[in-house]
Amino acid sequence: MGDVLSTHLDDARRQHIAEKTGKILREFLRFYEDQYGVALFSSMRHEIEGTGLPQAQLLWRKVPLDERVIFSGNLFQYQEDSKKWRNRFSLVPHNYGLVLYDNKVGYERQTPPRAIINSAGYKILTSLDQYLELVGNSLPGTTSKSGSAPILKCPTQFPLILWHPYARHYYFCMMTEAEQDKWQAVLQDCIRHCNNGIPEDSKVEGPAFTDAIRMYRQSKELYGTWEMLCGNEVQILSNLVMEELGPELKAELAPRLKGKPQERQRQWIQISDAVYRMVYEQAKASFEEVLSKLQLARPAMEAVIRTDMDQIITSKEHLASKIRGFILPKAEVCVRNHVQPYIPSILEALMVPTSQGFTEVRDVFFKEVTDMNLNVINEGGIDKLGEYMEKLSQLAYHPLKMQSCYEKMEPLRLDGLQQRFDVSSTSVFKQRAQIHMREQMDNAVYTFETLLHQELGKGPTKEELCTSIQRILERVLKVNVPRRTLRFFREALLQITIPFLLKKLAPTCKSELPRFQELIFEDFARFLLVENTYEEVVLQTVMKDILQAVKEAAVQRKHNLYRDSMVMHNSDPNLHLLAEGAPIDWGEEYGDSNSGGGGGSPSPSAPEAATLSEKRRRAKQVVSVVQDEEAGLAFEAGPEPPSPASPDSVTELHGLLAQDLRAESPPPASPLLNGAPAQESPQPVAAPEAASPPTLPQHLPPGKAVDLEPPKPSDQETGEQVSSLGGRPPIHITTEDSAGVQTEF
Repeated sequence: MGDVLSTHLDDARRQHIAEKTGKILREFLRFYEDQYGVALFSSMRHEIEGTGLPQAQLLWRKVPLDERVIFSGNLFQYQEDSKKWRNRFSLVPHNYGLVLYDNKVGYERQTPPRAIINSAGYKILTSLDQYLELVGNSLPGTTSKSGSAPILKCPTQFPLILWHPYARHYYFCMMTEAEQDKWQAVLQDCIRHCNNGIPEDSKVEGPAFTDAIRMYRQSKELYGTWEMLCGNEVQILSNLVMEELGPELKAELAPRLKGKPQERQRQWIQISDAVYRMVYEQAKASFEEVLSKLQLARPAMEAVIRTDMDQIITSKEHLASKIRGFILPKAEVCVRNHVQPYIPSILEALMVPTSQGFTEVRDVFFKEVTDMNLNVINEGGIDKLGEYMEKLSQLAYHPLKMQSCYEKMEPLRLDGLQQRFDVSSTSVFKQRAQIHMREQMDNAVYTFETLLHQELGKGPTKEELCTSIQRILERVLKVNVPRRTLRFFREALLQITIPFLLKKLAPTCKSELPRFQELIFEDFARFLLVENTYEEVVLQTVMKDILQAVKEAAVQRKHNLYRDSMVMHNSDPNLHLLAEGAPIDWGEEYGDSNSGGGGGSPSPSAPEAATLSEKRRRAKQVVSVVQDEEAGLAFEAGPEPPSPASPDSVTELHGLLAQDLRAESPPPASPLLNGAPAQESPQPVAAPEAASPPTLPQHLPPGKAVDLEPPKPSDQETGEQVSSLGGRPPIHITTEDSAGVQTEF
């Protein structure tokens, strides 16, 4: 297949792709530089004028998954270079990057992983028919004839395929439907997390980037939601380039591909992935260069804003009043005729599954705490409390236990409305609601933990402890859905209706906007843009209707979003003061190793405590949050064959899965970057007893070999390495990676 790239991506074509990519990037980055100043002004104005958000009723866990492994087990992966299926030990760490090793021994001995897959922008497919349909649609004219060999042959009936419109695809299979369901839930959690790649605490860079994306696409007459607005900044920017570059490249190269339909499909997937990597590297370099320049200029911009804040605000209000006088009559008619009648329908479609999901969050939380309380009564009592609470603390990050909550969003449809308002996909709304559910669950669990830990300081008996658990549970369940979730409904309505309004108003309004530029003083031109002020005015015309609709719908009993909130008479009224201390280590304080249990058990000496803490830290890296409580992980037994053949039947797969994974001296793993083998180098094998779990390589550029001494993961959610660009949040990237990315894309 190497000939395919050399034939269709020769030096001349690569140069053309680089020039086209550079042109798109330069145009976008001009929008980004403009939006950076606007976002900086807005952030500083909010900082000076803002009164802050209302105090939340639940506590927030600052480091929810520090050094945890969410899931681990074995699965079969199809190797495109050898056209064989290989058994892989796979795990999902706290950064949600799927990491593949040759076997578990390779992981324990710190050999580099085969791949680190960032699933941002991917879709999970559970059948070959779904996959073949998407592949056929991606390259028209290559539909295979009936009876011809498919592009991929899966040896079991339970495949899982990660499909991406531009990057390489990943093929896995499992032995049973139960294993397929389990891995599907885990990988869907990875996708959900990776798609949400731009951190909300990025008050300047994040808003500037998303506004620039919207403005750029609107300049191309592309309104409405965009399905590929997922991942970190560089991934999104790469998707933006490929959206424009891909069709042109396909039209040029598709007629030149040779062979049977399935062979031409394979060739196109490989070409598209190679181009995506080229675009990614170029986008990464260009974006970081502009970002560095803006951060160098930021102190001077902040000085101007602080000095002239009042004048800038006055100038903006004057500009907004002039624009409002011009467009308000047209906008109000458009809102009244084309938006207002549909707001209740959109809101109902969003709220029904979302409210069902939050009801399920309460139910799952209630069940887990009640089961724990019964265990305290009937089994180990306080002595076992540390073990129970360790499991409960990770409830929100248990993909299988949370799956029933997430599934409530799957029926979300905007039938009829989706076409009317140009909504490309409802997936963005599903995933945001699911993330809110996870946050609410974790906040509820953390609040419960904190209050219970306070109660244990009183040294309760087992009976008193059970009563306290029940009382604290009742208190937490009485808390409302957080305001940020209600904000989700407002933002979803705006995300659906504002692009529609802008598109409707564009023919009569957009050409008149340049004349308002003269109202902005030159010194303030970096912080005030006519286009942004125009959009704010349009937003204001519909905001009152949206706020009123959300308020009325949220209090309806059928949605169950607002509940009576009360503080139990025996609870600490200064709840948030309890969250100021160090995180609770339930295993350390109330584990089986402590003889006394409860709050008064003796503590080990300092050296012993340090040793125990280190052992537990390592255990957290190896032991999955998700564990098969019936039979352990299905694929974790048996020696690995020295050189497994490619199994073509279920019987052969069973044989491979049953073999012991403890190879005496596994060969060093050759990392794959989005499926391409990396350069190999000799790797010494550490003795198992001396090895600590390996650090995962992250933020590697596509096409680069993984270092044998991989860098430590960052504390960022995506787990990728961070470019040191001032105080900016890290740019998450992929190798095969993240979220991590694979190679981070």
